[in-house]
Amino acid sequence: MQTKPARRVEIAEIKLSEAEIGAAVGVLRSGALRQGEQCARFETEFAAKTGAAFAVTSANGSTALQLAYMTFLAPGDEVLVPSFTFIATGSMVWAAGGRPVFCDVDPRTWLIDLEDAQSRITQRTRAISPVHLFGACCDVEKIEAFARRNRLKIIWDAAQAHGARYRGRDVGSFDDFVSYSFYPSKNMFVGEGGITLTNDADAAERMRHLRSHGETGRYLSTMLGHNFRMTDVEAAIGRRQLQRLDSMLEIRRRNRDFLLEALSRFEGIYPQAETPGTLHAVHQFCATIDPKRLGLDRDALAQALKARGVATNVHYPRGMHQQPAFVELYGRSALPVTEALCGAILAFPVHHGLTQDDLEYIVDCVGRCVEERPRAAAPALAQGAG
Repeated sequence: MQTKPARRVEIAEIKLSEAEIGAAVGVLRSGALRQGEQCARFETEFAAKTGAAFAVTSANGSTALQLAYMTFLAPGDEVLVPSFTFIATGSMVWAAGGRPVFCDVDPRTWLIDLEDAQSRITQRTRAISPVHLFGACCDVEKIEAFARRNRLKIIWDAAQAHGARYRGRDVGSFDDFVSYSFYPSKNMFVGEGGITLTNDADAAERMRHLRSHGETGRYLSTMLGHNFRMTDVEAAIGRRQLQRLDSMLEIRRRNRDFLLEALSRFEGIYPQAETPGTLHAVHQFCATIDPKRLGLDRDALAQALKARGVATNVHYPRGMHQQPAFVELYGRSALPVTEALCGAILAFPVHHGLTQDDLEYIVDCVGRCVEERPRAAAPALAQGAG
């Protein structure tokens, strides 16, 4: 009979503050539940926080991406997307009538590989959608130069990057579009909900119409859109949570610094490398596991940690180019760095709810797992990314 671990360290903590709960209750009591005043105020406050000119709330992070794509994509237009990320970055291109073109990623930062992306440009390429993966910033200047050279729009996927900064600027302040998610696992969490930032007044206005059936007047639809509206309940929570975002990020960064230092003594655990001049948002703390050096493969380490009460996760077990739905649409392709990462990556707890004891316990458990590893290690899945 398997014994229950003495303690449990979760991969995430989803806990609203009393102020956030009170804000939601206030909206519930008002009866004004749909998109309204709270959404409008949240847009203003989020834009001010990030330095963007305009913000448009929507139902979730996927719709935040889709609204951006819908402002300019024509049927069959292509968008360059990294394959190593959550499926929405690519599937929302398809939903907007375009075609996602999957690109490989850098083996150290795990962010879009611009050299690989360049090789995939065609006459139909209209945009690039870089992902600030796990809260790590892309090299904004290099991507902006790439986009200018190839006459592309940029849709930054910042779903995991609330509070990330590039050379002192919040990532939300850059052109052309920046999309965020407020799903429960994110740095800001309201249940569902998303927001799209832009510095283009016309694009912001078009997105506002598109999220509400293309209506430019009461029962007057001058374009075809969707019902992508956020609720005032979610926006009220978001407004309050925005006020404590910096304090949550400070804790996450402190936790990450501890893990980086403490886990560095284990050969075979290689955390994500950062772009110089950036400030990580620490949505996840992920590392690749090299079984030849560590003596355990990724899955064996995850199982051993689970037995000790330490939750881990795999982000992501397959690239977008390997998703059955996309294989059916576009056929099979090979992206070697992405595929190696999928076989080696592991996320460790890093959230703002961790105590120092939790952090030390995580590291102690990793050490015990390595010490107690079987003599014959599993075959290598992938070379580490460090």
